[in-house]
Amino acid sequence: MWKYVIVILVVLLIATTSLVFVDETEHVIVTQFGRPVATYSTAGLKVKWPWQSAIRIESRLQIYNPRPSEFLTGDKKNVVLDVFVLWRVGPEDPLRFLKAVNNIVTAEARLHDMVWSELSSELGKREMAALVSVTKGEMQLPQIAEMVTTRCREKAARDFGIEIVDVGVRRLNLPEQNKPSVFDRMRAERQRKATEYRAQGQSEATRIRAEADKEASRILSEAYSNAEKIKGQGDAEATRIYKTAHNKDPQFYELTRTLDAYRKFLNDKTTVYLSSNWELLRLLTSGRKETPKAATQK
Repeated sequence: MWKYVIVILVVLLIATTSLVFVDETEHVIVTQFGRPVATYSTAGLKVKWPWQSAIRIESRLQIYNPRPSEFLTGDKKNVVLDVFVLWRVGPEDPLRFLKAVNNIVTAEARLHDMVWSELSSELGKREMAALVSVTKGEMQLPQIAEMVTTRCREKAARDFGIEIVDVGVRRLNLPEQNKPSVFDRMRAERQRKATEYRAQGQSEATRIRAEADKEASRILSEAYSNAEKIKGQGDAEATRIYKTAHNKDPQFYELTRTLDAYRKFLNDKTTVYLSSNWELLRLLTSGRKETPKAATQK
């Protein structure tokens, strides 16, 4: 009886040591006496010999986010960047990762040296305006991060079996000794922009005033021309009416015109000295003088 129990236990022991369950979040490398003999990256139940070992490597995305570091720009200005690296073990060659770095801690140390070296080299070619600027188009930090990602991705895959997904900058800051000069430059830039906008506004205002003055002059000229035309037409019409009235009854026309003249200059506040034989006083001194035609009609 005990023999069967022992046999069953041995079979179970061999079975448990011969079966390897591969999770979808990991790679499994089977080694025999320290030498890799098989690599499994797909999830499922795998088989190995009892004397073989299984090394499990995380296949999920890893985020390397160290402390912020200080870099030097091309114009000798220091900046502090908080950089992160998004990476994972390459799904095509996890064995290369095991041979080159063996674990996550060593992998992140290699990534740090590689990425920070490329980032320092790229920032050394740029001036501070490429990192901190209020001018649209001068900001080049996203392009810098993309270039560093591209350069490091191929090298990391080739040397360490690491796939770099992204390199990004979470935060950009300035050392305390650099902040005053940067803020002064930003103030000067804003002042320059404000001056430029004011100059453009004044130029536009001058143009609008010139157009308004030109339009006003044109309108006044047309109005004056129309007024003179209307006055001329009125004077011509008045002359025609005077002529028509004079032709109908010259004596009556002369009488009304004389009375209008009296009404204008004879009042209680006016003293007039005139000769007795002046034509204007004839109506006051002699009355209305009839023409021979009028006498004949009587």
